[in-house]
Amino acid sequence: MARKSKKNGKTSAAGPSLWRRLGKWTATLVVWGLIATLFAAGWFYTDLPDVEDSLAPSRRPTVWVLDAGGKEIAAVGDLYGIPVRLSDLPPALPQAVLATEDRRYYDHFGIDPIGLARAMFANLRAGRIVQGGSTITQQVAKNLFLSSERTYKRKIQEVMLALWLEHRFSKDQILELYLNRVYLGAGTYGVDAAARKYFNKPASALNVWESAMLAGLLKAPSRYNPHSDDERAEKRTRVVLANMVAAGYLTDEQARKARGASTKSTTSRPGRTAPYFVDWILDQVQDYTGARDRDLIVQTTLDRDAQLTAERTLAGVIAKAGKQRKIGNGAVLLLTPDGAVKAMVGGSNYAATQFNRATQAQRQPGSAFKPFVYLAGLKAGLSPDDVIEDAPIKIGNWEPSNFNGEFTGPTTVSDGLARSVNTVAVRVAMKAGISRVADTARTLGIDPGEKPDASIALGTVETTLLELVSAYAPFANGGNGVIPFGIVEIRDGGGEILYRRTGSGPGQAVQPYLVGPMNNMLHKAITEGTGKAANFGRDAAGKTGTSQNYRDAWFVGYTADFIAGVWLGNDDGAPMNHVTGGSYPARIWRDVMAAAHGGLPARDLPRPSDDRGFFSRLFETIEDAKQEAQKAIDDVEPKSAAPGTSSSGYFNRN
Repeated sequence: MARKSKKNGKTSAAGPSLWRRLGKWTATLVVWGLIATLFAAGWFYTDLPDVEDSLAPSRRPTVWVLDAGGKEIAAVGDLYGIPVRLSDLPPALPQAVLATEDRRYYDHFGIDPIGLARAMFANLRAGRIVQGGSTITQQVAKNLFLSSERTYKRKIQEVMLALWLEHRFSKDQILELYLNRVYLGAGTYGVDAAARKYFNKPASALNVWESAMLAGLLKAPSRYNPHSDDERAEKRTRVVLANMVAAGYLTDEQARKARGASTKSTTSRPGRTAPYFVDWILDQVQDYTGARDRDLIVQTTLDRDAQLTAERTLAGVIAKAGKQRKIGNGAVLLLTPDGAVKAMVGGSNYAATQFNRATQAQRQPGSAFKPFVYLAGLKAGLSPDDVIEDAPIKIGNWEPSNFNGEFTGPTTVSDGLARSVNTVAVRVAMKAGISRVADTARTLGIDPGEKPDASIALGTVETTLLELVSAYAPFANGGNGVIPFGIVEIRDGGGEILYRRTGSGPGQAVQPYLVGPMNNMLHKAITEGTGKAANFGRDAAGKTGTSQNYRDAWFVGYTADFIAGVWLGNDDGAPMNHVTGGSYPARIWRDVMAAAHGGLPARDLPRPSDDRGFFSRLFETIEDAKQEAQKAIDDVEPKSAAPGTSSSGYFNRN
């Protein structure tokens, strides 16, 4: 019964008036709330991305690197497979995704209130975020259209886009969009690309275990992909199978059979073949094409078998002798006589460091530089049979000595090189003239520096393994200089040729009449000299090199088919434990070259001559030798010790 009151003799009912006022204010608040909501929605809407543009495929171009036989050795960039329809996929794949990511997918309208409530309850109970409430539709909205920033604005936009997607597309279309565009680790986008990357098969051929493994990647692609951690990926896959049982997609027996098939599902390991070579190639691609906006297919010179042999041989030596002999690292390089790189090992552990010791490390070659000294000597008129004194020599305050500290007296030029006699090399350099030695090295691709001194005779200039091996190539091919290369051809994804190697290098670097005697002397170094450990039964030639205090150990040599070089040492320049070029480097070289020549017919090294003969041709150099004589005298003039030398020590050994 309404309360009545008297005022001025009149009776009024306060109740109905109060309710009318409350209703009025409530309606007003609702109206203003709707207006505010519309304004907010409008503001969020105006800041939404262009949906049509976002639906268009967008990715970084992929560069495929192929070996000489056309097989893939690396793929860099975003990898997309063939777009798939749900009808193309095994039922287990979408079922595994739905069981793990969104079990109520076909029942909600893009937003799952039940799932949100369940996630909130689980998170509150755990005191931290342990579950997410986003539906697959929301994930599509987030991944395709929005940034990864965590703000209320982005979350509201995600909801708006999810509702739009549900209105614009069917459930199957949204799920297909998700499966074709979701990131699944190792640079792969979409289930087909991931299936090919991890299992070497299209998505349509996946079994239940493999389907569950791909679904398991959605939570953390980098953490759970089998290329990162096999054990972790397997544990996650078992969780997905349990989810499929809980969702009613699999029976316990079917899940058990799927787990049993796990041992039969072998994932392809990530392409670790020639990682240093691949990096070297990728650094050059843009210079050749300038292409940034298209897929590229790069055909290279790499011989996969030779590469694997080189990697295993180097790794085996370091594993066996590295600790005892203090060998921290190494590099191996194999070229053809025209400069094509067939194998490149830039270090013993690419995962630890990507620094390429074959192309980037500047080290002293030691006696491996001596062939250029002797080549300069031949140019100056010396012959392999000329006699040079193996005796103490002093240049300023520098007194270079031999490896064994002994002197044998009169020695032929040929024996001096084969036995790597330091005093003979220095005297040959003096006879040729330091400037001629420097020019010879420069012609062959090695920078001797601005003001080389007499110590150049013992290999104190710094160079890379790639430069050093390339400098030996003219001896193997008859005198032509080479520019080492690894790229044969580059095509775009449509097959258009963007680059194709042409040309034959820089031309003649060594006169043909000098190639024969150099090959004879360097052949003797393998058969009778310091490089005996490199002998593998072919007509081969080469030279050992060991820098001061055993900091670097080299062997570089060649046949008519290949040129190869090996370096061992420590990145910080620390001395090794009596490792010389004639020990482990020569043995690695031998094993790599023996494998590379497998199945090839025996061929002799080039030993060209002309009708006038070697010595008659040398007379043509007499005038040039006279012009260099004064320079040679100036080089011998005692002024001061050669930079970096010691009057009591030696620079480089064999």
